[in-house]
Amino acid sequence: MRGFFAEFTLSGQSEILRGVYPEPTAEILRFAQNDKRRATIKRMKFSGQDRDAIRSALLKWFGRNARPLPWRKSGDPYAVWVSEVMLQQTQVATVIPYYQRFLAAFPTLADLARAPLERVLQLWSGLGYYRRARHLHQAAKELVHRFAGTFPQDYEQIRSLPGIGDYTARAVLSIAFDQPYTLLDGNVARVLSRLAALKGNLHQLDFRRAAEAQLELLLAPRSSGDFNQSLMELGQTLCLPRAPRCPACPVRSWCRGYKSGQPQLYPQPRPRRAAESHYLAAAILRRGPRVAMVRGLDDGLLGELWNFPSAFGRSRPEALASLRHKLAAGGGASVAIQDSIAQLRHGITYRSIRVHAYPAEISCPPRKDPFQWFPVSRLRQAAISQLARKIAQRIPFFGFTVSTPSPPAPLPQGGEGRM
Repeated sequence: MRGFFAEFTLSGQSEILRGVYPEPTAEILRFAQNDKRRATIKRMKFSGQDRDAIRSALLKWFGRNARPLPWRKSGDPYAVWVSEVMLQQTQVATVIPYYQRFLAAFPTLADLARAPLERVLQLWSGLGYYRRARHLHQAAKELVHRFAGTFPQDYEQIRSLPGIGDYTARAVLSIAFDQPYTLLDGNVARVLSRLAALKGNLHQLDFRRAAEAQLELLLAPRSSGDFNQSLMELGQTLCLPRAPRCPACPVRSWCRGYKSGQPQLYPQPRPRRAAESHYLAAAILRRGPRVAMVRGLDDGLLGELWNFPSAFGRSRPEALASLRHKLAAGGGASVAIQDSIAQLRHGITYRSIRVHAYPAEISCPPRKDPFQWFPVSRLRQAAISQLARKIAQRIPFFGFTVSTPSPPAPLPQGGEGRM
């Protein structure tokens, strides 16, 4: 009965079977799903000879065409670790200048561990996902305290560090120590999906399992770091999401997506969350040459960085009313807010934000001041958010005449960012 059910389910005729067995048990359904998964993996496997040829072609191509990315100049696990953390959800081109500034300020693990958190956050400002910076700093301290400032070569020990998950641990062990760990990120998943004509996308469990099984078979037992990087490089430079450069691809001879004539159909796109429109009112509170800042923005965003006191709303009047209420509750009984002096747009993940900045004054300040008052002359060097910098650039009082890097935009499906 199990074989009969699985046969009809895999051939797309499950409705016929349900006519025979109207209520299949959960055990039968699980068997059919596992059978289907095994069949999918079996179909995508290459012969041993093909795997050797693919592996050799990738490594030769990478040796000739690898970009001189700054973290590739050294096998230092610290440099590899920093680059991998920065590359999470962020494109390579965006990361490079941040990485170079960060390593110039903290050239060694010990330098990062000794640094004040505010300095770390300042250098991270604009890169996004600020919890990564805090975890990086905490992990550096633990590496100095627990491992005498050296990176362990054991998976479980690396995983025990703050903010280091499975992917990052594997990346450090593979790239820095050449240990045989596979790395499945968006770029690698796209290459494998096209190579094996694998349907689905990285956010589906069956797809991940099939891709991981194939990757285990392809992994080079030696030079695993270069092999993993060759797959990433291929996805970042040739096997592009919308316009793959197949004629230059070193593995097109084995690529089933290429042979289908429509490689861009693999992998299938992930359904996107619709953009949400928000309004934000930001208060510019001055006290002589100083300006008020608070940790976080509103709605739980940007909690690691300093921002102008702000409030969200579904409309401009609602955001302004919310800001007025917040200032009155936190700063005094009387709040005076003037007309907007700056307007801009800003994006945070799926939020499209219209920002208005208002000069404001608070009377009867409480005994416990809810604000941190920054000298305007030092604001540029402080760990303020990219949004706060954009606001300051539009107000002459702050003297922000030098533009700063824009925050990374949300990545397209299968873009350069790490998982």
